[in-house]
Amino acid sequence: MKKNVLIIGAGGVAQVAAFKAAMHNDVLGDIHIASRTVSKCEAIIAGILDKKALKRPGVLAAHALDALDVAATKALIAQTKSQIVINAGSAFLNMSVLQACVETGAAYIDTAIHEEPGKICETPPWYGNYEWKHRDSCERKGVTAILGAGFDPGVVNAYAAMAARHYFDSIASIDIIDVNAGSHGRYFATNFDPEINFREFTGTVWSWQNSQWTANAMFEVNRTDDLPVVGNHTTYLTGHDEIHSLSANLDVPDIRFWMGFGEHYINVFTVLKNLGLLSEQPVTTAEGVEIVPLKVVKAVLPDPVSLAPDYAGKTFIGDLIVGERDGEAAELLVYNICDHEETYAETNSQAISYTAGVPVVAAAILIAKGVWDCHHMANIEELPPLPFIELIGEMGLPTRLRDAKGDRAFDPAEFRTERQKTKSRA
Repeated sequence: MKKNVLIIGAGGVAQVAAFKAAMHNDVLGDIHIASRTVSKCEAIIAGILDKKALKRPGVLAAHALDALDVAATKALIAQTKSQIVINAGSAFLNMSVLQACVETGAAYIDTAIHEEPGKICETPPWYGNYEWKHRDSCERKGVTAILGAGFDPGVVNAYAAMAARHYFDSIASIDIIDVNAGSHGRYFATNFDPEINFREFTGTVWSWQNSQWTANAMFEVNRTDDLPVVGNHTTYLTGHDEIHSLSANLDVPDIRFWMGFGEHYINVFTVLKNLGLLSEQPVTTAEGVEIVPLKVVKAVLPDPVSLAPDYAGKTFIGDLIVGERDGEAAELLVYNICDHEETYAETNSQAISYTAGVPVVAAAILIAKGVWDCHHMANIEELPPLPFIELIGEMGLPTRLRDAKGDRAFDPAEFRTERQKTKSRA
């Protein structure tokens, strides 16, 4: 069994991860939180102690770290005797943290695909540009590296794998739908790092259609669905991490990601983009100062963590899957509903952070117990989905299903039969 967890990052997702790791420190051991700003780590620890979230007395420590510094990250892994590293920081950190884990033998988990500051919406399959290039070194050294273990990517990948292995005989399409039906009361804000948030939407929208990559512009294609609990919502075709791995690992011709946006968000986004304020490329002011417009926008917007106390409403994230089962056409909606006020009461965080932070700790627990300690690099859909889906339900993210039988809670006993396998790793 692996023990002792190092959480890198001190934003909303890292905060939830730290709370949940503390609640399971009987399995995970010592919990360490590291960030460039150590005071943010200390604030998270103060919140955990205030809510008495530690399951049992144990180590809960804060550390200053520049995670782009591989040597410093390796030293902290060794100092803390951490055997599992949760990279809950910026996606810009992935490759350096992964390298530190490969060189120390610690298991690696992240929540999003790697990004380079000067590039956006890279040519598919995006994972092939970065993480997948290190598959051989992980396998050679027996290092477990689990990619995209948040909710989307992450849980939605497990939903797709569950459907492929245990429900359908063949799948024609997977439509991943993400709707935040909550409100934070601010004029304008993003629910996670503004820099990463905007970068998702300023370039080409890549989707997998007719077994090939298809390019669209942001807000060009939309759909409207009547969704459980949150009701009728319009969502927009958006490029997203999970499409880049699901298209490689599942034999499905159409895989798309849809995200909900209000009219106000679209209007503000459009103005910022048209003014060039969402550019990731540096410009020089009249005073000779070089700045990146997107970083300026990030600096003036509210910190996503600060939104949590005023957030109300619910989120919906799920997979709408169409295929064939027992010789007949079939449709399955697999989804989760999360409540902003409930997640704040438990972890001082809003539901967007909660839906990403809970699964990454569930992945750590499965590694610690040996269930997912695979000793190679894997995306979520390449791992057994049922233990993961069952565990996140126990940890606060219950799954529901809607099909011809009606809407009901997920029961793992219903999905024990193997119908098909995911494709072997490319």
